[in-house]
Amino acid sequence: MNFLAHVYLSGNDEGTMVGNFIGDFVKGRDLAAQFGAGISRGVELHRAIDDFTDHHLVVKQSKSRLWPKYRHYSAVIVDVFYDHFLAANWKNYSTEPLEVYARRVYQLMQKHEHIIPGQVKYMLAYMTRGNWLVNYAQLEGIRRALTGMSRRAAFESKMDQAVDDLRKDYGSFEADFNSFFPELNLFAQDWRMKYK
Repeated sequence: MNFLAHVYLSGNDEGTMVGNFIGDFVKGRDLAAQFGAGISRGVELHRAIDDFTDHHLVVKQSKSRLWPKYRHYSAVIVDVFYDHFLAANWKNYSTEPLEVYARRVYQLMQKHEHIIPGQVKYMLAYMTRGNWLVNYAQLEGIRRALTGMSRRAAFESKMDQAVDDLRKDYGSFEADFNSFFPELNLFAQDWRMKYK
């Protein structure tokens, strides 16, 4: 899950940040009735980001490198790889240090714990304790995240081996991220302006 990218692409509106963070765990269409305007807007942004990402040629290129070994898990792995590049190059995207930003995100999610779905609440405790958002910057942090996801996968995923493939082809995945992420960032900014 690319939690760091989703929260970053929300801007600084708290409701949008929360909604975008929980977006993978929310079903249905009548989101405003469930969560109110701000959080529902964040869930909608999450869905728009996922749709933009899923159809982008550069992302498809990244996934194609992994497809022979990981099949449909390649999309999840690419999401995590891209969070790694965002964390590792955070100073290119924000003047706020990643450690400070991550702490602010954890506190924000805890503040809205009453509306956060159970699965997210459970995961958030591990995320905060292990400081995932900061540790994504290190390959070992990505390995831990992917190994945990591998354990929870319904079928054999081999996701625990994916960091080895990232190491082997690091430059190509990094080039993909550097090509794709500025476009995604502009898309998210435009979306937020349109749906204020």
